[in-house]
Amino acid sequence: MTEHPIAPISTVGTTYRDSEPWWPEPQRPAEGSPDVIVVLLDDVGFGSLGCFGSEISTPTMDALAADGLSYTNFHVTPLCSPTRASLLTGRNHHAVGMSMLSNADSGYPGKRGMVSHRAAMLQEVLRDQGYNTAAFGKWHLTPMDQTSSAGPYDQWPLGRGFEQHYGFLEGLTDHFFPELVQDNHRIDPPRTPEDGYHLTDDLVDHLIDYVSDHRSIAPDKPYFAYLALGAAHCPHQSPASYLERVRGRYDDGWDEIRRRRLERQIELGIVPPNTELAPRNDGVQAWDELSPDEQRLMARLQEAFAAMLEHTDDQLARLIAHLEQLGVRDNTMIILMSDNGASQEGGPVGNTNTIAYENGDQIDIADALEQLDDIGTWRCHSNYPWGWAQAGNTPLKRYKQNVHAGGVRAPLIISWPDRLREVAGQRRDQFHDVIDIAPTVLEIAGVTMPEEYRGVPQLPVHGTSLQYTFTEPQAPTRHPTQYFEMYGHRAIVHDGWKAVAYHERHSSYDDDRWELYDLDNDFSECHDLAGERPEKLAELIGRWWSEAERYGVFPLDDRNFAERAAKYHSAASPRRRRHFLFHRGVGRIPAGVTPLIYDRSYRIDVSVTLAADDHGVLIAQGDVNGGYALWVDGDQLHYEYNHQGTRRYVAGGSLTAGEHRLSLDFSKSGELSGTADLLVDDVRVGSLELPSTARYMLGWQGLTIGRDALSPVSLRYPREFPFTGNLHTVEIALADDGEETAHEPID
Repeated sequence: MTEHPIAPISTVGTTYRDSEPWWPEPQRPAEGSPDVIVVLLDDVGFGSLGCFGSEISTPTMDALAADGLSYTNFHVTPLCSPTRASLLTGRNHHAVGMSMLSNADSGYPGKRGMVSHRAAMLQEVLRDQGYNTAAFGKWHLTPMDQTSSAGPYDQWPLGRGFEQHYGFLEGLTDHFFPELVQDNHRIDPPRTPEDGYHLTDDLVDHLIDYVSDHRSIAPDKPYFAYLALGAAHCPHQSPASYLERVRGRYDDGWDEIRRRRLERQIELGIVPPNTELAPRNDGVQAWDELSPDEQRLMARLQEAFAAMLEHTDDQLARLIAHLEQLGVRDNTMIILMSDNGASQEGGPVGNTNTIAYENGDQIDIADALEQLDDIGTWRCHSNYPWGWAQAGNTPLKRYKQNVHAGGVRAPLIISWPDRLREVAGQRRDQFHDVIDIAPTVLEIAGVTMPEEYRGVPQLPVHGTSLQYTFTEPQAPTRHPTQYFEMYGHRAIVHDGWKAVAYHERHSSYDDDRWELYDLDNDFSECHDLAGERPEKLAELIGRWWSEAERYGVFPLDDRNFAERAAKYHSAASPRRRRHFLFHRGVGRIPAGVTPLIYDRSYRIDVSVTLAADDHGVLIAQGDVNGGYALWVDGDQLHYEYNHQGTRRYVAGGSLTAGEHRLSLDFSKSGELSGTADLLVDDVRVGSLELPSTARYMLGWQGLTIGRDALSPVSLRYPREFPFTGNLHTVEIALADDGEETAHEPID
């Protein structure tokens, strides 16, 4: 007999009669380890859930709090990608390379726009220890110029430990026309809005199916499911019935809603009885000072947010009901949280075009009122104004992107009936941070983060498990110190004190004024003690600099993501080219990989063979927010440029059957302006002046060849409108007159 070289415990003889088989023991987590579902809400502020004081109806989330624990002193980073990086690694976001968003690599170790392989992710470690893993929804941890079908794929969900993924890779998506990815390939949505499609329903459907498969085939093996919803990030969109049921709810305005929410928070014990309502943030008007038209618009924008959150709650109800039907709810730990505070990205008066914000522009109230009935539908990408964002963060000050409490204090609910039944409905007030979620799950599963993962030495875990709080409600926090930084805003919490500095974009950091708060007695950061306790402030500022050095915060960078994404790209980025040749059959090209046509001359040439009556879209980039489309219809070449909802259109030529080169030639004539010429076989057939073009972004959706597949750039042709002729190639050439500029976007 001989030993088999691959399985040394087996012995292999001449026949099976004189051989001894052997099978490896599978990796198993600790006995009784729960199934784990992390539900990550997007841009949902501290005071936005019913169980955290809101009038928004969230009975499903409220029920999770009632049979679990609510955490009122839980903190996150003030932006989505960094929170996700910290959530899934247990480390601080700068230390793992995600200082800001995954849309830009700024060229520094802490600002790579991707999670270092020196920080193994929760799902990677759980998978190797016997858990199954699946992700549904938003990812936003892959560098955007690596999200095309050319990859690389090592930072996609399947490259970072998830065995299945169904969702989207960008920071946001249209909820009626999402840019879906399944595993490592792009797909179209399974239905249209007219057929009742909405992304949140779709994501929950896929998670329900996953649980059914898992419980049917491997009932003794636990799973880790990551449900990262697009809700309630802008665009705020939901089915019509949800929009109708919130009509008129916000006519009293944000001042009154904030007052009611604080009253309810005190009643529920979410905040201490002495909590004060923070003053209105800079730029927020008193509701009574607004004109009737302004009030009408701004109430409608908040209705769209509330409708979206209520729709989300109903979809989570379907998930919980399914777990109960399968008899597995009791040993399913559900962690529900938000990634940051309510968003300031609607600007002071709100927005019916989210791309305008990214380009540093603000829409006109009169234009927005014309879209009033479109708000919340597929025809509009809206976001609420600052006043409603502060109401979402009641009773706190400032917003997402800032490191005051409104940006970083977030709701957290942990529900696990098998373990938390005796403490169900209780509140926990210990300070904790998003870096504590991964250590909590690992401790419960009896798994430790390895010192080396797949040959790569690992960073230490920076967080600490929350599990002690399950049974020790009065125990002091085991996470006494946490720094914060985003866009130059800085803060540190240490032993119940907080020092925080708000930074004006593109100003000197030396001009920033540090504030000091006693969080144990000032929940909403209303009483600045910097003048009374200068020694305490100096101590905390010194501690911030030490923590920042330790975790790789530097260099400080206050440019926004669109500004960086338009300018900085790795040597391997496809966006570094000035010439692109797209072939027939190319899949959807995501926005982060599209040619940088901003504020420069360029030319698009489409090589086609036409038959009589051929028609359809040749190339389209963008969505209802903005973009451009070139198409053939009625024997003419057509072009539309959609600049933040303002549409300019031209058509010309008399096309005949045969081979043609159909072109759009844009000549820059001034800053963000120029002339678009239509050409057929190099003969000009139409011309269009474009007095304004996109500064950083056309639209959130990418580029398609031969159709306009999702949210339509133009409303002048039927939806999708596939090209019926023979499209050979699309060539885009960028001129050298488009050196990237450094325009200053609004904060």
